[in-house]
Order: sequence, then C-alpha cells, then structure tokens
Amino acid sequence: MKRASIIALGGLGALSLVQAMPWAAAEGAGATLSEVDKAAVFKAAGAVQRKGMWAMCADDPNTRGASIETVRDLNGDGRPEAVVTEGGTFCYGHAGTGYQVLSKQADGTWRVMSGGSGIPEFLKTQGVGGWPDLSVGGPGFCFPVERWNGKAYVLHRFEYEGRRCKPQR
Repeated sequence: MKRASIIALGGLGALSLVQAMPWAAAEGAGATLSEVDKAAVFKAAGAVQRKGMWAMCADDPNTRGASIETVRDLNGDGRPEAVVTEGGTFCYGHAGTGYQVLSKQADGTWRVMSGGSGIPEFLKTQGVGGWPDLSVGGPGFCFPVERWNGKAYVLHRFEYEGRRCKPQR
C-alpha cells in the first residue's frame, strides 16, 4: 500500500510530502459529528481557534488548519472515534503531518488515544478491546506500529507493506 511519496519541486530545491490516507474517504463515509462534538474533538486534540480555523500547531505562522479526516467506530463499542490531522513541516518535520486519534467516552467527553507526527493507518490486526493496530507512516520504508494495551497505544513492532522490518539507525 502506498502511503507517502516525496516530490522535488523544480528549481526550488525544496521537498513536499504528498499524502494518501486511504481510510479517510472509505471508512469515514456517512459518519458525521454535530457542531458541538466537532468543537469538542478539536479542543480535546489540543487545537485552538485562530483566524477562523482550528490549529493544533498554533506556532506555525503558515498553518492551513486542522481537519477531522474521518469519524467511525474503530473498536465496536458503538461510540465514534475521530482522526484529526494537520499538515506542515513547522511542527511535524519531514512527515509533514500531525495527527490525533480521539475516542468519545461513555460520559460524552473525548479522549486522545494516540497522536504525534506521521500519517496514521489502521490495520486489521488488533490489540485489547478490539482496537486496531495503528501504523504511523512518513518518510522511509519501515514504520512503527502501535498496539492498544488497554491503557495506551504503545510501540508493538515495525513493518512495511505488511512485513516486519528493522528501522535503520
């Protein structure tokens, strides 16, 4: 599965990360949040409102803002999870994307389950409670895979295109 590719911009010597988040459209189709829940998701993700948009990286002078990429029930508990992403190298380095995975709790609040720099991809393998493993892509060819242990997503293995690998140091 292709998750990211690097494109050189002619004459500028700069690089731009073009991302493909295959789960965003297919898995998020039909799922919606109320305006109140959208605001709660952004706030729980650590975003602040700036110039009419939500920004997770408020220090980035050129932010285009954060967005809710997908909403769906990841673990089968009947409550939605949301993935919030934001682009830019100012805060997210070479990966060019930051993310937060949030889960709606039984009391209606939103909890951050995982987050960081990179491109999240939910895998078919699962951790405790039916939570899908989470591959965090970016530049390179060997990506960390986090697994839910009942309390947190923690590093479980590294893989590339479904095969285990060892990251280069």
